[in-house]
Amino acid sequence: MKKVILSLIVVASVLTGCKSEKKEKATTSEAEKVEVNIAELNNVDTEASHLTWKGTKPTGAHNGVVFLKSGGLLLEDGKLEGGQFIIDLTTITNKDMEGSEGAGKLEGHLKSADFFDVDVYPTSKFVITKVEDKGDKVHVTGNLQIKDVTKSITIPATVSTENGVTTFTSDTFNVDRAEFNVKYGSKSFFDDLKDKFIDDMMELSFVVKTKA
Repeated sequence: MKKVILSLIVVASVLTGCKSEKKEKATTSEAEKVEVNIAELNNVDTEASHLTWKGTKPTGAHNGVVFLKSGGLLLEDGKLEGGQFIIDLTTITNKDMEGSEGAGKLEGHLKSADFFDVDVYPTSKFVITKVEDKGDKVHVTGNLQIKDVTKSITIPATVSTENGVTTFTSDTFNVDRAEFNVKYGSKSFFDDLKDKFIDDMMELSFVVKTKA
């Protein structure tokens, strides 16, 4: 009997721990007005810059990268003042199954109308609207556009310069895809999914480098 009670306590502890791991999403609000035009700056090294992604579901997770089509970082006296990243959704790549047939199928599905509808929306965009110095990090507020929706989000990041190359590295942040009309497998849109759902939260992070 003691073994049964002990087992129940262990199970309860595990379940409690799982509930506490709920992902916190980046706070979104209405898109903000951009005061500085940096569309023509184009000083980002697109071959060295990317957006990483991770999606989860009850049976596991997938991760990968998306490359930038173009971008610019506005720097004044070594400090970040603004920026714009054009994300090339036609380059969505899966890494955890890289080289397999499964990776190709997943990449095709993510590019389809079920998810990001790349034929209609080939790019996404992040435009920095405000930068606040928080000591060893900066809090970067920007307009994130996915499909036909644009929301303002704030993400922590670090900015460093070495040998003439400035690197913008964001913390991992969570975006609710349902807010951007990415509906496939989402419990925000469908009620009968049971355990076949895909989490609304997407884990994202940027690494963006300027040209030397």
